[in-house]
Amino acid sequence: MGALLGASALAAGSHDSSSAQAQYLQDRAACNAGQSNEDRATCLKEAGAALQAARRGGLTSASPTEYQRNALLRCNEQPPENRDDCVARMQNPAQGDVGAGGLLREAETPVK
Repeated sequence: MGALLGASALAAGSHDSSSAQAQYLQDRAACNAGQSNEDRATCLKEAGAALQAARRGGLTSASPTEYQRNALLRCNEQPPENRDDCVARMQNPAQGDVGAGGLLREAETPVK
């Protein structure tokens, strides 16, 4: 039983490693084709760093719920008079994309 578990863990690890290597090759190709928003040297450096992090298990994605929670926590750092507006913006869908320069969030506040 222990040998079976060890073999499956090894297989999972090699799958993760091959997946990381495949992603690295895609990232490098994008860098070499000029399809990133960085200069080639920076892009290649970032691709290599991402490969190392993936091999260590350091590249993970948070759930959408976690991203939303983090956004709302950042609103707590705003001055008290701006917090409600910040929360309203974070609860609206974003427009734009990071590659084009950033995300834009809007919220309309009626004047009282």
